Amino acid sequence: MGYWNTRGLRGNELEEQINITNELFMEKGLAVVQKVPTPIKPIRIDQEKRVITLAYFEQKSTVDYIGVVQGISICFDAKETAKGFLPMSNIHAHQVNFMKAFHKQGGEAFLIVYFKKYGEYYFLPIEVLDTYYEASLNGGRKSIPYDAFEKKYLIPVEGGMYLNYLKSLDYYLSVRTQELK
Repeated sequence: MGYWNTRGLRGNELEEQINITNELFMEKGLAVVQKVPTPIKPIRIDQEKRVITLAYFEQKSTVDYIGVVQGISICFDAKETAKGFLPMSNIHAHQVNFMKAFHKQGGEAFLIVYFKKYGEYYFLPIEVLDTYYEASLNGGRKSIPYDAFEKKYLIPVEGGMYLNYLKSLDYYLSVRTQELK
């Protein structure tokens, strides 16, 4: 299992933005989406500051978020990269497997990817993620290039802080519905 120390975890800024966005969605009655806690076992605690300074993950987590949007079950993971690509090493087999199983049961599964280099956020459907993931397992590219993220799935930042991923999800669902006709 992985370890957590005082450096914290990568992606905390992105997750904080998503948490704030999810609170807004809940207040507006648009969605109920919550962060899935990752169970940790504290090893070292600074008693004076009352903070955990070293811990290990007790088990693998599935995804970062799970919830429901207007009757549609969703799950997603938040990933960020400072590079011009998303390394497949940032995405774990148990996460992909969970999202595929979730999708197979009728839910919507996706990644929210933040490219620090470009200051852009993207919605990446499980089908696209799975294509790159499977290729990486079979000797293919070990990352998803920035150019593979379609501009139609660019997540708008509203009010300078809110990641309106519901717009991207809605667009994805409408495109998929059209393709099924």
